[in-house]
Amino acid sequence: MKKAISFVIICFTFINQLAAQSQAPFSNLYKGTVDGKTPVTFYIKATENQCTADLSYVAIYRYKSNKWLHLDITQNRKAENEFIMVEHGFSGVLILKKTGNTFSGLWISPDTKKQLKIDLKEVSMTKKEVENYEQTLERVSFENNDC
Repeated sequence: MKKAISFVIICFTFINQLAAQSQAPFSNLYKGTVDGKTPVTFYIKATENQCTADLSYVAIYRYKSNKWLHLDITQNRKAENEFIMVEHGFSGVLILKKTGNTFSGLWISPDTKKQLKIDLKEVSMTKKEVENYEQTLERVSFENNDC
């Protein structure tokens, strides 16, 4: 019995270590353009989902103004580097593919008549910038999801 329990504990520990190595929480800042000319700032944060141990994503981005848009994100389970991101209030949709330290894809209007290319590249952040983006993400999430 003790051997069986030890085996289960060893297996559980090993599986948890593999999961931790393959999916570590992170937050990154990306900058780039929509339509090749309009500047975009994009901040994404991944945290571990407590129910599934998968990563859950939340992001904010802005272009043309200083107003941040909250994004609800779904990752393609069949192709882990593909994402669909819906702007809060369904004012637009991003379909992006992550390759290395870049995202590229399309911004699509709700009526699908307007589709613009989007290209983003990861940029480094100072500790202070990380704190500022975290506060902004929290504020925008609260504004859009508070009951």
